[in-house]
Amino acid sequence: MLRGKGIHYDTGTFPNGDTSRPVFDSRDAARDMRVVAQDLHCTAVRITGGDVDRIETTARYAAEEGLEVWLSPFPCELTNAEMLPLFADCAERAERLSRDGAAVALVTGCELSLFARGYLPGDTFNERVPVLAGPGREAALQGIPNKVNTFLGEVIDTVRPLFGGRVSYASCPLDGVDWTPFDIVGLDAFRGLRNAATYRDDLRKEFAHGKPVAVMEAGCCTYRGAGDYGGAGWHMAKEADGVTLKPDLVRDESEQVRYLNDLMTVFEEEGIDSVFWFSFAGFATPHRLSGPDEDLASYGVVKILDEHGGYPAESRTYPDMPWEPKEAFHALARRYWAPAK
Repeated sequence: MLRGKGIHYDTGTFPNGDTSRPVFDSRDAARDMRVVAQDLHCTAVRITGGDVDRIETTARYAAEEGLEVWLSPFPCELTNAEMLPLFADCAERAERLSRDGAAVALVTGCELSLFARGYLPGDTFNERVPVLAGPGREAALQGIPNKVNTFLGEVIDTVRPLFGGRVSYASCPLDGVDWTPFDIVGLDAFRGLRNAATYRDDLRKEFAHGKPVAVMEAGCCTYRGAGDYGGAGWHMAKEADGVTLKPDLVRDESEQVRYLNDLMTVFEEEGIDSVFWFSFAGFATPHRLSGPDEDLASYGVVKILDEHGGYPAESRTYPDMPWEPKEAFHALARRYWAPAK
């Protein structure tokens, strides 16, 4: 049985200098945390973003709802020197939250090899991603784990004196993390055709560290066949320009449900400590009744509604919010719900 039943919640990250959350309203964040706790039946939430004030604001709302807070600064396009003070700042905030009574874990970044500068060639995320499929892939990957672990060692040395709670990191396979200095093994554990045959075995290997294993991210997009691509689903949904949606995508909310039920069963059977389903919402990818339905490329369990409307209030589940649940919202709530003993 999962100890931490969680979801990933984005307060705004900034890959390529863009924003994943064009508008952040603290009142909406407070309402979202209430829904996460009461309607999704989560016991934990991983709060990510590049703006530490947004992260702390949302974390305090989550704590008020009784949620375990995994404070997760997610810097993008920054160098090691630029990231270190950000992690120190978040460690101090995590300690204040803990002293105020919240249950807090600190997640010191996410997939540095992809999202930070100085690991793969390219100044932006969009420049680095093609390297992984290009002819120079093997050369580009040389030395990545050493670079990542050297910096994570500096991060640990920085945050430990500032925060007395548990510390983890959200890793991808490229990072090759040495988990010795961490309290929790943190995995972005998307399954696709590429790794489906070894998926369970890959998870089991992570228990060899003798530490709790948390799935920081797992999920799929909202079109037919998206589960085959896992974490690359957003990329596979778009044309070569990286912006325009492919015209043959078929909206299929049940795809997310099948993927969710398959993986949650695996996580429960394999003894994963905590899961943070990816994600609550894709705030920058609205669902449209006409025109490009950007929600097809979203991992959210809710769909952000097109600002032009078309959704009568009487048909809405949450008429006071700018989103509506997808089928995966209800599926996740069923997985997490447990009757009082």
